[in-house]
Amino acid sequence: MNRKFLPVTRQELEEQKIEQLDFVYVTGDAYVDHPSFGHAIISRLLEAHGYTVGMIPQPDWRDVRSVQALGRPRLGFLVTAGNMDSMVNHYSVSKKRRQKDAYTPGGQMGHRPDYAAVVYCNLIRQAYKDVPIIVGGIEASLRRLAHYDYWSDSLKRSVLMDCGADLISYGMGERSIVEIADALRVGMNVSDITFVDGTCYKTKHLENVYDYELLPDYEELCRDKKKYAQSFYTQYCNTDPFSGKRLVEPYHTVYVVQNPPAKPLTTQEMDDIYDLPYCRTYHPMYEASGGIPAIEEVKFSLVSNRGCFGGCNFCALTFHQGRIIQTRSHESILKEAQEMTGEPDFKGYIHDVGGPTANFRQPSCEKQLTHGVCRNRQCLFPKPCRNLRVDHSDYVALLRKLRVLPGVKKVFIRSGIRFDYLLCDKSDTFFEELVKYHISGQLKVAPEHVADPVLLMMGKPEHRVYESFTKKYRQMNEACGMKQYLVPYLMSSHPGCTMKEAVELACYLKGLGYMPEQVQDFYPTPSTISTCMYYTGLDPRTMKAVYVEKNPHRKAMQRALIQYRKPENYHLVMEALCETGRKDLIGFGPSCLIRPRTKTRAGGNRKAPAKKKTIRNIHKKKQP
Repeated sequence: MNRKFLPVTRQELEEQKIEQLDFVYVTGDAYVDHPSFGHAIISRLLEAHGYTVGMIPQPDWRDVRSVQALGRPRLGFLVTAGNMDSMVNHYSVSKKRRQKDAYTPGGQMGHRPDYAAVVYCNLIRQAYKDVPIIVGGIEASLRRLAHYDYWSDSLKRSVLMDCGADLISYGMGERSIVEIADALRVGMNVSDITFVDGTCYKTKHLENVYDYELLPDYEELCRDKKKYAQSFYTQYCNTDPFSGKRLVEPYHTVYVVQNPPAKPLTTQEMDDIYDLPYCRTYHPMYEASGGIPAIEEVKFSLVSNRGCFGGCNFCALTFHQGRIIQTRSHESILKEAQEMTGEPDFKGYIHDVGGPTANFRQPSCEKQLTHGVCRNRQCLFPKPCRNLRVDHSDYVALLRKLRVLPGVKKVFIRSGIRFDYLLCDKSDTFFEELVKYHISGQLKVAPEHVADPVLLMMGKPEHRVYESFTKKYRQMNEACGMKQYLVPYLMSSHPGCTMKEAVELACYLKGLGYMPEQVQDFYPTPSTISTCMYYTGLDPRTMKAVYVEKNPHRKAMQRALIQYRKPENYHLVMEALCETGRKDLIGFGPSCLIRPRTKTRAGGNRKAPAKKKTIRNIHKKKQP
């Protein structure tokens, strides 16, 4: 099928006989026309609704002419920082500059600015004073109201207050962007588009704003962290499209109004979006630079669902995709898979079939699609809800169909498997087929920690649940005649984790005889419960105090404990063990984490230091 990329140059506009574009899309990522990239979905969706869209990927933010490359759009500019928050893209948790950017040609760093959404919008406003600007994507979505910004260590305003945009389209954006475009097409002023679900706008008056909840004003939030924790939890409890209220955040004489989230997509709507005419790769202009590395992770993967009712506190999915599961039909997924097998570089392996959580293929309970999710209760935490529907049969049926497609050798599952949900299934069919057919030697799961007080702060199940899973996984491998490993994702320095719990995790790993190659130090990204804990020292759900480790050296100690075998971590581990009174873990016993550098053996004998082999000593030995 001959599919064309959207225009990125004036020459391409002329070739496609477009005199003036309806929308110009500015993105912080390179232009990749694949449904794993937000800019591809939104632009193709608008095209399907009869709008013309051109792309300006990674403009030079130091030169206003870069956003004028395709001329003035008839209806407006669309702006996104990219598939990642630009600050997460640029900096590690230690705030060191990253060396690679997978969303840039050749993986080169430095092709987008910090706080890209704000910078791009202001650049456009400098060039065009009165053209509507709609900002979206993960960065704007998670920064739509006042939020803690880890990199500046400050409470920042809504991005709408700091950029020249007129509207924020938050969440996934398909519903809201079409409604905004239709309103602009009929001549409505962008300042009057205040009615679209899934958007935020500014106003100086509240007379026409109805049924809203007033949040504390920004100045008050800056003064009082307790107020911010309360305000954040109000936002968190209003992320459901059926029960969420309209929220208003005051800024002196201006108000930022957040309309309720957009309704979830139906299966047919999801199918339609993934059936749009994507080229499924990056624009040819990047070939000479080495292509776009990010495509390699998704090119032969299939998205089967959206949303997540797992509710991990360190994850922003609740704020962005929501808790209601939205799925594609088998027919839609199989059609995409068949197209995939025709790619010249397809080797027979489908790398993934999933989403935020692979084994969620239906809403967690019957009432969600009419009444929404529970405001003050989670589906899986601290215990699975009695109304939870646990059924993997649809996912099993889908995987079976994919496995027998001509040209497919293996179908892997690399998205996260929610192991506590899996254990709730009375049938072992999915577990057995997962082990038999869908693991590439090792299964990665995310227990995150072993200490229950920390897991409570994370919103994760008790450690005994993970232990039950590991036991059953081992038994299932034996029953299937397989020998596959389990690789746990672990996190250090999460709010609630003291040095005592960090040592407990190290001892657990020692007992397993395992040391992870990679460890994620807790990263306070915008709009998560865990980030709110980090900033305020309070659990916004209970308003109780939470221990938060912020000292870089002590955070390094926690991280080192998980990788206690590494020689470069020796002194940090030693310091942590001495501090916690666990010198019993320094020695030569089977439970010890490190050995004393004096080489003292059990029983108190000290081994004499080895003689240095010098020329003089060698000659002495040869003398009669």
